[in-house]
Amino acid sequence: MTVRLQQALLTDLYQLTMVGGYIQAGKKDQRANFDYFFRTVPDKGGYCILAGLADVVEYIQHLHFREEDIAYLRELGIFSEDVLSYLEKFKFTGDIWAIPEGTVVFPHEPLLRVTAPLPEAQFIESILLNMMNFQTLLATKGARIRWAAQEDPVIDFGLRRAHGPDGALMASRAAYIGGVDATSNVLAGRFFGIPIRGTHAHSWVESFPDEITAFRTYADIYPDTCLLLVDTYDTLKSGVPNAIRVGKELRAKGHEILGIRLDSGDLAYLSKQARTMLNEAGFTDAKIVASGNLDEQIILSLKRQKAKIDIWGIGTRLITSFSFPALGGVYKLTALDEGLARMTPKIKRSDNTEKITNPGLKKLVRIYDPGGGMRGDVIFLDDEKIPGERAYKVFHPVLPHITKTYPKDFQAQELMVPIFQSGRLVYDSPSVHEIRRATLKNLENLDGAYKRFYNPHGYHISLSESLLDIKQRLLREVAIDQPG
Repeated sequence: MTVRLQQALLTDLYQLTMVGGYIQAGKKDQRANFDYFFRTVPDKGGYCILAGLADVVEYIQHLHFREEDIAYLRELGIFSEDVLSYLEKFKFTGDIWAIPEGTVVFPHEPLLRVTAPLPEAQFIESILLNMMNFQTLLATKGARIRWAAQEDPVIDFGLRRAHGPDGALMASRAAYIGGVDATSNVLAGRFFGIPIRGTHAHSWVESFPDEITAFRTYADIYPDTCLLLVDTYDTLKSGVPNAIRVGKELRAKGHEILGIRLDSGDLAYLSKQARTMLNEAGFTDAKIVASGNLDEQIILSLKRQKAKIDIWGIGTRLITSFSFPALGGVYKLTALDEGLARMTPKIKRSDNTEKITNPGLKKLVRIYDPGGGMRGDVIFLDDEKIPGERAYKVFHPVLPHITKTYPKDFQAQELMVPIFQSGRLVYDSPSVHEIRRATLKNLENLDGAYKRFYNPHGYHISLSESLLDIKQRLLREVAIDQPG
């Protein structure tokens, strides 16, 4: 994590004013539960890939207010000395349960659960949403591009178009989790161990008297990693022929050219012509890399046109999630300690049924058929026992007359795992490589009907009967009569 992201003041002002309000209202020690979830899948897709948890863990581990932070807040003249004294000693003491990164997830599911004193649970909202929303968005984009490219390697070329240095680092990590194979971002390679790849720019070619001299010089310096950008002047009349010429010279010295890169023009036509030229010259193993404002839709189109592209370099449209720039993840209060035997479920009512929350402390259970395929997710109350020896009925979250019955031979798996307990970290964050492998394995278990880009099948997300009963009761209790 970068130094800027370790700053406690990287938050919204209203988080601090609510913390101050809770303290002055006598709610400093009242425990609450908040859920993190999202409502809409990006790009009208069928799923998301969860990412960002490791940064949340690191942030909470190091969360504290420095002397200069307190001095700045005092200068604002908003907070009492009691509130500032509380912030001076601030640390997270609560519990967090979460679904591991790399898991396929769906709308309205509790993905992360925070149970802590109200000020603590409230304060971490902004940075948690910042980290989880952005990285989940980018991991999902990476997974979509990975699916479109099929078995072809995909490289993240997006650093220069990313939303700032921190955004570039987070995005490269998340895209790799989603399935991208490598990145051009050297710092991401150093921090996370992501494979790094790159070629050269048009400026390299333009800096020499002619193209052949530029290619020869590059090949002399990097004889074993020589991949040449061939579209600076004329791809088929100059670039590819010169690359072949240099390739033959390299071969005579005991080296092999890795391939060529196409960055503009009709990539389907140019790649086919270049492939023919390379093959006829004896360079059947030379790879053709394509770049230049590509995304999953363009990759699919080029695949349909039988373009001869071996490796895909994806920049702007990956690193910025160009087609869907923000994931609308939210963080909502779902339960409050009111001195009863168990926390009191709370609900947010809305005329927009999509915005009605699911109350209480909950757990998410994934249902698999005997073949290991994902058949649906069920949201249970946290203390409910999952039926395992009988068939059981579950209910649509918004339209309870729509039900689904899971047979007893289907397997159930709880997805949430403990991350913090009483403020103590109890979770070992896996490496980014382990998370990426988990992503690919999870996607293998997801039917292709949910992965398609156009009208994907809707994945079944249901409520247990007990959770539905509480939700309907609370909605009746908060119902407001409209004037006649």
